[in-house]
Amino acid sequence: MNFYLNEVLKERITEERYRILWIDPHQTLLYMIQLDNENAVPIKKSISELREAIIINEWFKEKEVNITSFISSDYEQKHIEIRDNAWLIIKDIVNQEPQVFDKKYRSRLIKSVREQHSVNYKTVRKYLYKYWSKGKKIDALLPNYINSGARGKERNAGEKKRGRPRKYGTIGINVDETTKKIFRKAIEKYYLNSKQSSLTVAYKFMLRDFYVENIYYEDGIEKMILKDENKIPTIDQFKYWFHKEYDAPEILKARKGEKRFNKDHRAVLGTSLSEVFGPGSRYQIDATVGDLYLVSEINRNWIIGRPVIYVVIDVFSRMVVGMYIGLEGPSWVGASMAIKNVVSNKKEYCAEYGIEITEEKWPCNHLPEILLADKGEFEGYNVDRLVNAFNLHVENTASYRADWKGIVERKFRTIQTKVKPLLPGYIDIDFQERGTRDYRLDATLTLREFNQLMIKQILIYNSKHYMSSYVRDRDLVKDNVLPIPLELWNWGIQNRTGKLKYHSEEDVMLQLLPRDTATVNYTGIHFKGIIYKCKKAIEESWFENARMNGSWKIYLAYDRRNMDHVYFIDEDKNQKEICYMIGNSTRFSGLSLDDINYLREEERRTAKKHNHSQIQKDIDYLSEAQEIINTASKEYKQEKDTTLSKMERVGSITENRQLEKRYQYENESIPLLDNDSIDDKIVPFKGRNEKDDFKRTSVRDFLKRRMEEHNE
Repeated sequence: MNFYLNEVLKERITEERYRILWIDPHQTLLYMIQLDNENAVPIKKSISELREAIIINEWFKEKEVNITSFISSDYEQKHIEIRDNAWLIIKDIVNQEPQVFDKKYRSRLIKSVREQHSVNYKTVRKYLYKYWSKGKKIDALLPNYINSGARGKERNAGEKKRGRPRKYGTIGINVDETTKKIFRKAIEKYYLNSKQSSLTVAYKFMLRDFYVENIYYEDGIEKMILKDENKIPTIDQFKYWFHKEYDAPEILKARKGEKRFNKDHRAVLGTSLSEVFGPGSRYQIDATVGDLYLVSEINRNWIIGRPVIYVVIDVFSRMVVGMYIGLEGPSWVGASMAIKNVVSNKKEYCAEYGIEITEEKWPCNHLPEILLADKGEFEGYNVDRLVNAFNLHVENTASYRADWKGIVERKFRTIQTKVKPLLPGYIDIDFQERGTRDYRLDATLTLREFNQLMIKQILIYNSKHYMSSYVRDRDLVKDNVLPIPLELWNWGIQNRTGKLKYHSEEDVMLQLLPRDTATVNYTGIHFKGIIYKCKKAIEESWFENARMNGSWKIYLAYDRRNMDHVYFIDEDKNQKEICYMIGNSTRFSGLSLDDINYLREEERRTAKKHNHSQIQKDIDYLSEAQEIINTASKEYKQEKDTTLSKMERVGSITENRQLEKRYQYENESIPLLDNDSIDDKIVPFKGRNEKDDFKRTSVRDFLKRRMEEHNE
């Protein structure tokens, strides 16, 4: 890409415009000056940086429309004298390029001409800016009389009515500044809004608000009497001033909203081809929901819904360079699989679906220079990593701007329309209308079978589809290249290469995978509630060090569709390590992260439910225990011997224990044989009779008897 003197460059974000004043013969740097800013001075820019900015669409070249200055013939000679005098002042300055663009050197030159021509600094600066900003032409120093004269000039409103006399005797009013303020208020309040009211309605509301002479009530309803017709503006005057003061973009943005204006009503001044050079200059990626229902590969009786189709297309050749069909909604997961397919070997990819092709039939396995995608799916850390790893420029469309990806949008329609008549379960335009057939019940194809159909259709599209609307440039016409994607791609590879980038499928996929923090402790690598180990961790004694020195954090890449393995990536040493599930975590083998989270949540839900039940049982137990304690307390109070001292009570614990054991033995012993099988012989308990009192001996009696035995 070359730059030329006097070209105008525009920065897309700030919309600032600059004119090129001088270019280094070695094409390394240039000087330019900002337009529409009288205080601007020449600035230095690197050509390589500017070229890069244009490639990534941050800057662009603006085609300038030259405006011929309007010079009044009565004063033409006077204007020329002013021009020549200004040129005489600055010619010795502007001819010293490129030194004049240095601020210090330019200041010395300005000081010299000020003394020589007796002019002030501001005047010299003004002449220099006019000369540089208007293309380094002497006529740029002519006075700015482009707006001189009466054409289009608005006359002041006087007492006499302006304009064509009316036919039917009314005079009307002139539209003065006060009237125009009323017009603006009415237009902004009643017309420039989303209610889509007409100008006539806005005019009537204006009369109601500003041109009422009196108010009266009829049947309790407030009614208004307008002023005399000679004292109110007409609808024609209202419309005239509306069209004079408001342009179409301003009206549409106010009534439709800026997003919808950009989508449906903006000017379409260029084509997608205007910003590409050859294959790989720019890819477009987009997703759509397929217009048919599929069934499960596990059981064809199970309807699994509609598939999501991702397609990646090269803008220059219109070649489909990548695709992915799955059940993931439009998201980063699905988009990453489509990008993975972009760099994959298409021969091997087709073989996975039982389709045999040669590499020449689908020779696309490269990353582009620029990727245009949807804002939602391609924002955030994942894309930043892709950009940093492969120097891939990613452009995101604004919301409501699907038209920026017009090529891939059209290809969706082209590809799906081809297979529509053959597909069972295809949704027709009358879907969900009352009385129509439910197309979901016609679902027959599995996801794999639909993939096979789409691959075959894309192969035919790439190699056979003739694009009658494709605009071929001179080189393509000269070489008689047909507007067929594969032919355009092959020609571009031979003649306009340099944009495609090769990277292995493994490297790209590792960069596409999301990453998150994991914790290393003495039991393993803990990540998303799962425990892993890896060869590097064992060799370097991670777990032993964690037990001694405490845990630490690492980053892992993971594929949420299957958590059997995660990946430790040491970017400093350029090493990749696969991590495996261990211990109880192996129960999650073969599951996605969503499935694992569901199971863990279900476990927590079950535990919470059981916990509530357990609490209820604990509460019941406390009630029962309290009842037992209350009964025991009552009986204790009835039997309590208040004559015993504390010493007497605690001093007999051992003997009491022995007595209690004998009592428990008698109650816990159970005969092993039936009483009927042995002699019915009762052995009376010695020392007791029916009149005996079975109360326990008091502690005092027990102590007295033990003392007597000791004395004997």
